[in-house]
Amino acid sequence: MSLLRHAIHRRHTRRRRRWAMAVDAYYTLSSCLLHRRPSSRSMWVDERPGHWWQNVCDYWPDKKWVLNFRMNRAVFLHLCEILRPSLTRQDTNFRRAVPVELRVALCLYRLATNLELRTISNLFGVGLSTACFITQEVVTAINKVMKPEYIKTPSAAEFRVIVQGFRDKCRFPQVVGAIDGSHIPIVAPLHDPADYYNRKGFYSLILQAVVDHKMKFWDINVGWPGKVHDARVLANSSLYYRGQDGTLLPGLTEVFEGVDVPLFILGDAAYPLLPWLMKAYPEGRGVTPEQTNFNFRLSSARMTVERAFGLLKGRWRCLLKRCDAHVSLMPSIISACCVLHNFCEIHHCEQFTEELEIDEEPTENHDDHGVDDQNHQIRNALCAYFGGL
Repeated sequence: MSLLRHAIHRRHTRRRRRWAMAVDAYYTLSSCLLHRRPSSRSMWVDERPGHWWQNVCDYWPDKKWVLNFRMNRAVFLHLCEILRPSLTRQDTNFRRAVPVELRVALCLYRLATNLELRTISNLFGVGLSTACFITQEVVTAINKVMKPEYIKTPSAAEFRVIVQGFRDKCRFPQVVGAIDGSHIPIVAPLHDPADYYNRKGFYSLILQAVVDHKMKFWDINVGWPGKVHDARVLANSSLYYRGQDGTLLPGLTEVFEGVDVPLFILGDAAYPLLPWLMKAYPEGRGVTPEQTNFNFRLSSARMTVERAFGLLKGRWRCLLKRCDAHVSLMPSIISACCVLHNFCEIHHCEQFTEELEIDEEPTENHDDHGVDDQNHQIRNALCAYFGGL
């Protein structure tokens, strides 16, 4: 019996000792937690050097800003303020948000230089996937916030200014714009690549645009495959529908040789002859000297849109050479570049024309048989007017 009591006593002693140790450990740990110094949470991010961008902000003169971002620092900061509500992000416990200025600069650098995103991500001190995401995010913000303001159909008063501008610069009356299509190089898509292979020998998307006398876009249509003819692109655009139902242009007419001539857009031989779309006489036998003179004047005035495409591609090189973005992202990129083109022209930014390319549509005349006689009368009246000058 004495052995049994002794064993029970030792067991109880061990239990009391373990309980005392557990209580002591609990109070010790609680005291440490209550009195320890607070420490900042470490960021869950791979730190990358951003010295290049910091050097740009601190030391670059306006000349280098224009060369690399296509605008000086003041215009760049104005662009950032326009986009700030759409691009501002909050810091989190895990990482600091990328500043708006860096986001906009990264996107502009990508559009202006067409460098690959890996190189750009290293320059700006962000990850490759972050650089890709930021570029598309800024492009989306430009199209959402700025496009309705910078690319829109002019008002009646603005149309009058454009008409006077073409009359003063090109000696051509009643012109509200010049239209043409330009091929934007792309990476061959996986699905139906033959549809995107154009007559010039590369894969492309078509940008159809109308410009005013100052080479600013006031209507664009983006996204048709490169194999599609310009006339078909036009026929499937909102510009054509509005032109045909009479809601595109105001009813401002001027009398030439006894004919009421409405406002119209200038196009090349690929387009149809319409009351609101003027084109040259078909070249070949039977063309009179007066018609040749008319064609020359029309071609000279229509070159405004060719020069605008040259400025657009010279300023934003991602449209000049093949961009490695996916074909599904290219329409928004092209549209954003057109918006930025107008933004730069309005703020009188330096023009880049050293690689200007005249994008002439080949050509195949559009068949104008069956065209309303009124359209021919309008063109003949202008031809006679120019012949009398």
